[in-house]
Amino acid sequence: MQSAIHSKVAIFFSAYPARTYRKGDMVIFADDTVPSIYFLESGLVVQYDISDAGDQVTLNTFKSHAFFPVSSALNTAPNRYFFEAITPATARCAPAEAVLTFLQENPDVVLDLLSRVYRGTDGLLRQLMQLKSGTAEHRLLLEICIIAQRFGEQLADGSFTVLMTENQLAQQTGLARETVSRALAALTEQHLVDSSKRGVVLVKPAAIAAAKNL
Repeated sequence: MQSAIHSKVAIFFSAYPARTYRKGDMVIFADDTVPSIYFLESGLVVQYDISDAGDQVTLNTFKSHAFFPVSSALNTAPNRYFFEAITPATARCAPAEAVLTFLQENPDVVLDLLSRVYRGTDGLLRQLMQLKSGTAEHRLLLEICIIAQRFGEQLADGSFTVLMTENQLAQQTGLARETVSRALAALTEQHLVDSSKRGVVLVKPAAIAAAKNL
Protein backbone atom coordinates (compact mmCIF):
# COMPACT_ATOMS: atom_id res chain seq x y z
CA MET A 1 0.00 0.00 0.00
CA GLN A 2 2.68 2.48 1.02
CA SER A 3 4.85 1.59 -1.99
CA ALA A 4 1.88 2.31 -4.27
CA ILE A 5 1.43 5.71 -2.61
CA HIS A 6 5.15 6.43 -2.96
CA SER A 7 4.91 5.57 -6.66
CA LYS A 8 1.91 7.83 -7.13
CA VAL A 9 3.69 10.76 -5.46
CA ALA A 10 6.90 10.11 -7.44
CA ILE A 11 4.97 10.03 -10.73
CA PHE A 12 3.30 13.36 -9.91
CA PHE A 13 6.58 15.09 -9.09
CA SER A 14 8.40 13.54 -12.07
CA ALA A 15 6.72 16.16 -14.28
CA TYR A 16 8.77 18.87 -12.56
CA PRO A 17 12.50 19.64 -12.79
CA ALA A 18 15.05 17.90 -10.59
CA ARG A 19 17.61 19.82 -8.56
CA THR A 20 20.79 18.34 -7.14
CA TYR A 21 22.46 19.40 -3.89
CA ARG A 22 25.84 18.71 -2.42
CA LYS A 23 26.30 17.94 1.26
CA GLY A 24 25.99 21.25 3.09
CA ASP A 25 24.00 23.02 0.36
CA MET A 26 21.04 25.07 1.56
CA VAL A 27 17.73 23.99 0.01
CA ILE A 28 15.57 26.68 1.64
CA PHE A 29 16.63 29.60 3.80
CA ALA A 30 14.63 30.87 6.77
CA ASP A 31 12.28 33.73 5.81
CA ASP A 32 12.40 32.70 2.14
CA THR A 33 9.13 32.96 0.29
CA VAL A 34 8.41 29.36 -0.63
CA PRO A 35 5.97 29.09 -3.55
CA SER A 36 6.99 25.48 -4.19
CA ILE A 37 7.00 22.08 -2.54
CA TYR A 38 10.15 19.94 -2.70
CA PHE A 39 9.98 16.17 -3.18
CA LEU A 40 13.11 14.40 -2.00
CA GLU A 41 14.09 11.67 -4.44
CA SER A 42 17.33 10.75 -2.66
CA GLY A 43 19.51 11.87 0.22
CA LEU A 44 18.76 13.50 3.57
CA VAL A 45 17.67 17.06 4.34
CA VAL A 46 17.49 18.54 7.84
CA GLN A 47 15.10 21.24 9.00
CA TYR A 48 16.54 23.43 11.72
CA ASP A 49 16.32 26.75 13.51
CA ILE A 50 18.93 28.93 15.21
CA SER A 51 18.54 29.51 18.94
CA ASP A 52 18.96 32.89 20.62
CA ALA A 53 22.40 31.66 21.71
CA GLY A 54 23.34 31.07 18.08
CA ASP A 55 23.18 27.26 18.24
CA GLN A 56 21.72 25.16 15.46
CA VAL A 57 18.78 23.06 16.70
CA THR A 58 17.64 20.28 14.38
CA LEU A 59 13.87 19.89 14.30
CA ASN A 60 13.31 17.25 11.64
CA THR A 61 15.15 15.11 9.12
CA PHE A 62 13.63 14.23 5.76
CA LYS A 63 14.55 11.14 3.76
CA SER A 64 13.58 9.94 0.29
CA HIS A 65 9.85 10.11 -0.60
CA ALA A 66 9.28 13.02 1.79
CA PHE A 67 8.00 16.38 0.57
CA PHE A 68 8.35 19.72 2.32
CA PRO A 69 7.55 22.36 3.54
CA VAL A 70 3.91 21.29 3.47
CA SER A 71 2.92 23.43 6.46
CA SER A 72 3.82 26.66 4.68
CA ALA A 73 1.71 25.64 1.69
CA LEU A 74 -1.30 24.39 3.64
CA ASN A 75 -1.41 27.35 5.99
CA THR A 76 -0.05 30.01 3.61
CA ALA A 77 2.36 30.86 6.41
CA PRO A 78 5.86 32.27 6.02
CA ASN A 79 8.71 29.79 6.31
CA ARG A 80 10.88 30.38 9.38
CA TYR A 81 13.21 27.38 9.14
CA PHE A 82 16.39 26.39 7.32
CA PHE A 83 16.42 23.25 5.16
CA GLU A 84 19.91 21.91 4.42
CA ALA A 85 21.18 18.82 2.61
CA ILE A 86 23.32 16.73 4.97
CA THR A 87 24.14 14.21 2.23
CA PRO A 88 24.20 14.58 -1.55
CA ALA A 89 20.53 14.91 -2.46
CA THR A 90 18.17 15.18 -5.41
CA ALA A 91 14.79 16.90 -5.13
CA ARG A 92 12.02 17.89 -7.51
CA CYS A 93 10.23 21.18 -7.09
CA ALA A 94 6.52 21.63 -7.87
CA PRO A 95 4.31 24.72 -7.47
CA ALA A 96 2.52 24.67 -4.12
CA GLU A 97 -0.90 25.13 -5.76
CA ALA A 98 -0.33 22.09 -7.98
CA VAL A 99 0.67 20.00 -4.95
CA LEU A 100 -2.42 21.10 -3.01
CA THR A 101 -4.64 20.15 -5.96
CA PHE A 102 -2.89 16.77 -6.15
CA LEU A 103 -3.54 16.18 -2.44
CA GLN A 104 -7.20 17.14 -2.77
CA GLU A 105 -7.59 14.63 -5.59
CA ASN A 106 -5.74 11.82 -3.80
CA PRO A 107 -7.08 11.21 -0.27
CA ASP A 108 -4.93 8.09 0.12
CA VAL A 109 -1.82 10.27 -0.16
CA VAL A 110 -3.28 12.70 2.38
CA LEU A 111 -4.02 9.81 4.78
CA ASP A 112 -0.44 8.54 4.45
CA LEU A 113 0.88 12.06 5.03
CA LEU A 114 -1.36 12.48 8.07
CA SER A 115 -0.17 9.14 9.46
CA ARG A 116 3.47 10.22 9.14
CA VAL A 117 2.71 13.60 10.71
CA TYR A 118 1.11 11.94 13.73
CA ARG A 119 4.02 9.53 14.13
CA GLY A 120 6.28 12.55 14.15
CA THR A 121 4.01 14.33 16.61
CA ASP A 122 4.17 11.35 18.97
CA GLY A 123 7.96 11.55 18.88
CA LEU A 124 7.84 15.29 19.58
CA LEU A 125 5.54 14.74 22.57
CA ARG A 126 7.92 12.16 24.00
CA GLN A 127 10.81 14.57 23.47
CA LEU A 128 8.82 17.31 25.21
CA MET A 129 8.15 15.03 28.18
CA GLN A 130 11.85 14.23 28.49
CA LEU A 131 12.72 17.92 28.11
CA LYS A 132 10.45 18.81 31.01
CA SER A 133 11.24 15.96 33.34
CA GLY A 134 14.03 13.76 32.00
CA THR A 135 17.76 13.72 32.53
CA ALA A 136 20.27 14.43 29.76
CA GLU A 137 20.83 10.67 29.49
CA HIS A 138 17.12 10.01 28.98
CA ARG A 139 16.84 12.78 26.39
CA LEU A 140 19.81 11.45 24.47
CA LEU A 141 18.64 7.83 24.63
CA LEU A 142 15.16 8.79 23.40
CA GLU A 143 16.66 10.69 20.48
CA ILE A 144 18.89 7.75 19.56
CA CYS A 145 15.85 5.41 19.68
CA ILE A 146 13.85 7.71 17.39
CA ILE A 147 16.74 8.07 14.94
CA ALA A 148 17.29 4.30 14.96
CA GLN A 149 13.65 3.66 14.08
CA ARG A 150 13.75 6.10 11.16
CA PHE A 151 17.26 5.78 9.77
CA GLY A 152 19.13 3.05 11.63
CA GLU A 153 20.67 -0.03 10.05
CA GLN A 154 19.44 -3.15 11.83
CA LEU A 155 22.12 -5.71 12.66
CA ALA A 156 21.78 -9.49 12.87
CA ASP A 157 21.36 -9.43 16.67
CA GLY A 158 18.43 -6.98 16.48
CA SER A 159 20.40 -3.90 17.49
CA PHE A 160 20.69 -0.83 15.28
CA THR A 161 23.62 1.23 14.08
CA VAL A 162 22.97 4.98 14.17
CA LEU A 163 25.57 6.93 12.20
CA MET A 164 25.53 10.20 14.12
CA THR A 165 28.37 12.34 15.43
CA GLU A 166 28.27 13.92 18.88
CA ASN A 167 27.77 17.31 17.20
CA GLN A 168 24.75 16.01 15.29
CA LEU A 169 23.29 14.45 18.44
CA ALA A 170 23.77 17.79 20.21
CA GLN A 171 21.87 19.56 17.44
CA GLN A 172 19.10 16.97 17.59
CA THR A 173 18.66 17.17 21.37
CA GLY A 174 19.51 20.81 22.06
CA LEU A 175 22.14 19.65 24.54
CA ALA A 176 25.69 20.98 24.65
CA ARG A 177 28.22 18.75 22.91
CA GLU A 178 30.07 18.21 26.20
CA THR A 179 26.81 17.10 27.83
CA VAL A 180 26.15 14.68 24.96
CA SER A 181 29.66 13.26 25.35
CA ARG A 182 29.18 12.66 29.09
CA ALA A 183 25.68 11.23 28.63
CA LEU A 184 26.87 8.94 25.84
CA ALA A 185 29.70 7.67 28.05
CA ALA A 186 27.23 6.99 30.88
CA LEU A 187 24.85 5.13 28.55
CA THR A 188 27.78 3.07 27.26
CA GLU A 189 28.76 2.14 30.82
CA GLN A 190 25.17 1.00 31.42
CA HIS A 191 25.40 -1.19 28.28
CA LEU A 192 22.44 0.63 26.74
CA VAL A 193 24.43 1.81 23.74
CA ASP A 194 27.80 0.99 22.26
CA SER A 195 29.62 4.03 20.94
CA SER A 196 32.16 3.13 18.30
CA LYS A 197 33.95 4.69 15.34
CA ARG A 198 31.28 3.39 12.97
CA GLY A 199 28.52 5.12 14.91
CA VAL A 200 26.32 4.64 17.95
CA VAL A 201 25.04 1.08 18.22
CA LEU A 202 21.70 0.92 19.99
CA VAL A 203 21.60 -2.28 22.02
CA LYS A 204 18.28 -4.20 22.15
CA PRO A 205 15.99 -1.20 21.47
CA ALA A 206 12.79 -2.91 22.67
CA ALA A 207 14.35 -3.72 26.05
CA ILE A 208 15.69 -0.17 26.33
CA ALA A 209 12.29 1.33 25.57
CA ALA A 210 10.60 -0.85 28.19
CA ALA A 211 13.24 -0.26 30.87
CA LYS A 212 13.42 3.50 30.32
CA ASN A 213 9.72 4.04 29.51
CA LEU A 214 10.60 5.77 26.22
